[in-house]
Amino acid sequence: MFIIHVASLGPDGMALFPFILVRHRHPGPTLLNHECIHLRQQLELGILPFYLWYVIEYLIRRIQYRDHYTAYRHICFEREAFANDRDLNYLNTRRYWAFRRYLTQDTRP
Repeated sequence: MFIIHVASLGPDGMALFPFILVRHRHPGPTLLNHECIHLRQQLELGILPFYLWYVIEYLIRRIQYRDHYTAYRHICFEREAFANDRDLNYLNTRRYWAFRRYLTQDTRP
């Protein structure tokens, strides 16, 4: 993983394999763990399939919830990352393709 500071970045962080782009020079461990979870997802699914799935699921959720932030928070990849980003040991115990579990859970706001 390579951490790159991008002051003009909109979100606090973004994973673009193999980079983690961060808005602040000293990102916290929770943010880095969140983005590392995304890097693992990208490796497992494949870089292009990950981004394609991410965009398609976002569009579906956007229609479903009619709100950008709610749609974003309900993408399966984001749900896994947000649910586990405070557990700094998560990637050591995470099962392969663990994001699939977040597809079948109730996604109502």
